[in-house]
Amino acid sequence: MDKQEQLLTSGSVQRCIIEFAIPLFLGNLFQQLYNAADSLIVGRYLGSNALAAVSTSGNLIFLIVGFFSGIASGAGVIIGRYLGARDAKGAEVAVHTTVVIGMIGSILMTFIGTIFAKPVLQLMGTPEEVLGDSVTYFQIYFLASVGFVMYNIFVGILQAAGDSRHPLYYLMISSIINVVLDLAFIRGMHKGVGAAALATGISQLVSAFLCMVQLLRVKADYRLVPGKIRLNLSMARRIIDQGLPAGIQNSVMSFSNVVIQSYINAYGAMAMAGIGAYVKIEGFLFIPVTSFALALTTFVSQNMGARQEERIKRGVRFGIGIILVSAQVLGILMLIFAKPLLGLFDHTPQVIQFGYDRCKFVVMFFFLCAFTHAMGAVLRGIGKPAVPMIVFLVCWCIVRIIFLSVTEIFVHSIVTTYLVYPITWTLSSVTLFIYYKRLNIEKILQG
Repeated sequence: MDKQEQLLTSGSVQRCIIEFAIPLFLGNLFQQLYNAADSLIVGRYLGSNALAAVSTSGNLIFLIVGFFSGIASGAGVIIGRYLGARDAKGAEVAVHTTVVIGMIGSILMTFIGTIFAKPVLQLMGTPEEVLGDSVTYFQIYFLASVGFVMYNIFVGILQAAGDSRHPLYYLMISSIINVVLDLAFIRGMHKGVGAAALATGISQLVSAFLCMVQLLRVKADYRLVPGKIRLNLSMARRIIDQGLPAGIQNSVMSFSNVVIQSYINAYGAMAMAGIGAYVKIEGFLFIPVTSFALALTTFVSQNMGARQEERIKRGVRFGIGIILVSAQVLGILMLIFAKPLLGLFDHTPQVIQFGYDRCKFVVMFFFLCAFTHAMGAVLRGIGKPAVPMIVFLVCWCIVRIIFLSVTEIFVHSIVTTYLVYPITWTLSSVTLFIYYKRLNIEKILQG
């Protein structure tokens, strides 16, 4: 086994999960930094309308990026199983098929993102004063879609092998590039929101390229060999079967946020900017959640391949415990420091108040959202990705749309867009907990 291939099938459960999760945590931190850099610099130098444009485009972008992140996650589960079972040939075929899927996805996203930007943003009810900037940001971002698609694909392969360090290094580099380019284009050259999208696109291309180089040079079963890049239809079906539910799940979450954003848009640019700023900060709060959740998926998938039921259960208990505690502690801290943090994005009192109001209604229920993500990660690792997908589709999409549609008839208030989160987090948490408690892992391993 190559020293960079870190199987999580032996040694201390706690140590394996923590050591794998720490680079993920730092990587997600830098990911959030270069996501927030656009909003922070745009809000400071281009104003509230420009910040609103980036915020409303961001929800739509995350819908599509989240889909490919889910596909990569599903591919990672398949690759992790092969590596856990020490099946070198299976891992090789899975890796190269995954890359082909990513290449096809990159081409599709370039065309879809640039052609349908304006009609979709109009459908969301984006105000005229921010529509032009929103379309510009969205289209430029998707012209470089090969960067975010292939980055997710390559990182999924590396993390499946237990390598969370190299993606961290490359994210650090790309985050620095993004911030430098943002400042150079917007502050130095006085360009508009399109420059922020261009800076993000360039930085993502750099990180994707560096991940690809690492896969080309590593000497392990998951090495990328250009001559072996071909589509294995049988393997592609397995990857899609595992990854499509995760991709749909991510897109469902983003789609529900797009729907909620359309309701927020009705309250004007100040509400869009304030809540958009809050969402950027909230992304930092969920870094421990997403990091340990991904660590759990990798841990569970590798140990499923190694057929270690008791080790899986110990890892699940430990991982979920850390996720719940960290989410709620950070939620309380967010409530305390919300106003000064929101003020970093925009000094306008109305903007800050909208962001703070959203914060007050949701942060005390972060543990429920965290639990839902944790259970979804565990079930994907076990090989049951359709279950969290269905739960997210029903609870986080259908129920949210029904709730907002009904309450809008009787109570025309932005508060309904805040309340919808804790209500649906509760429903999804209870549903996934009941399913997991009834799951027979031993039977799955024997099958």
